[in-house]
Parts: sequence; C-alpha cells; structure tokens
Amino acid sequence: MCRNIRMLYNFDPPATGDEIRASALQFVRKLSGFNAPSKANEAAFNRAVDEVAEAATTLINSLTTFSPPKNREVERAKAALHSAKRFGGQASPGKASRQKRIRGSA
Repeated sequence: MCRNIRMLYNFDPPATGDEIRASALQFVRKLSGFNAPSKANEAAFNRAVDEVAEAATTLINSLTTFSPPKNREVERAKAALHSAKRFGGQASPGKASRQKRIRGSA
C-alpha cells in the first residue's frame, strides 16, 4: 500500500472530493509508475484517476459502520506521535501539546 494514501472512511467531517481525488491520483501513480504521464499517456492517466475517484466515492458512500466517526485532529496527533517514535524525531510542539489536551493530561 502506498504510504501517501490515507484512510478516508468514517471521519468527522467526512472526506472531501478533493481528498478522494488526491488518493485516486496517488493510487494511479503507484499502479502506472508515472509521477506525471507523457503527453501520449495523459488522457488514459487522467481517465484512470477520474474512474478510481468515482469508484472510491461510491465505496465510501456505500459503507456502513456502527463505530463513531474518528476525529481528524486526534488521528493526526496520533500519527505524529507514532512517526516521532518510529523515526526517532520529535513531534512538533503544537501536535504534542494538542495530544496531551486530547488525552486530558495537560
């Protein structure tokens, strides 16, 4: 799975069309091996992005869950802390303090 493709389902606020299209673009880039297609492949590449975005939108709109929607800020803070632990860096102060506030340990 491409690391730049993020989960888009079950968030509050819901994923936007731009977010879905950005994921579709990353997916097509990964499949094709092109960051930017040549002029000869541009139409096919763009058509694939449109079709993947449409399929992803249909999927996201069709799924059901009993789980409460995830908060984007909480998930972003968790990812920053996970990244800092994994790569040995530090999460930015704003993200770390936000995470403490979220957990109620500030």
